[in-house]
Amino acid sequence: MKKLFRNNGLSIVFFLLFIFSLAGQVMTGMAEYNQELAELGGQPVGTTAYVQSGHFLQSTFENWESEFLQMALFLILTMFLFQKGSSESKDPDKKEEVDREPDPNRKNAPWPVKKGGWVLAIYRHSLCYAFSLIFILSFWIHWKGSLKAYNEEQILKHLPTETAWQYLFSSRLWFESFQNWQSEFLSILAMVVFTIFLREQYSPQSKPVDAPHHQTGE
Repeated sequence: MKKLFRNNGLSIVFFLLFIFSLAGQVMTGMAEYNQELAELGGQPVGTTAYVQSGHFLQSTFENWESEFLQMALFLILTMFLFQKGSSESKDPDKKEEVDREPDPNRKNAPWPVKKGGWVLAIYRHSLCYAFSLIFILSFWIHWKGSLKAYNEEQILKHLPTETAWQYLFSSRLWFESFQNWQSEFLSILAMVVFTIFLREQYSPQSKPVDAPHHQTGE
């Protein structure tokens, strides 16, 4: 168990934090949702009904959407854009190890590298594809969840509802997205710029404490 945690501690801790936060979101979100329903004359719901509600789907997946958009764009832009002195950038003045061509004869090379062809072509950018796919899926569920929440409110208020196509062009949907996107882009900007001048000893996201400011990359 000690070896398992030592080798996988980062993923285990973040997974547990995710579960804890999700459970907290469900409990507090359900309380807020039931309060809103009571104010509009609706009936309170239980946990099963809540996690299928537009309120939960919208609030959850609008956050997932922004996180995976941020990561996908960061991966793409760091392929060809640079920030001199940042630990989050490749060095513009030299070739990086990550830019070399995959060698199928390399010891313990992953099987797609050994397979070659279209399998390798996909594997070369599989990380970006994965983040982009999750972003698209998250946006779709956010859209559907937000629409469901909006129409539930409209019905309780005895007002007309909207179709999915109509709601796609609503200010409410895009406000929910943009308010999350801007915070994610700001956090990446802060990480890129702060790592030029600031340090965090023992973290692989930082340059060594004694590294000069102009040193680029970790």
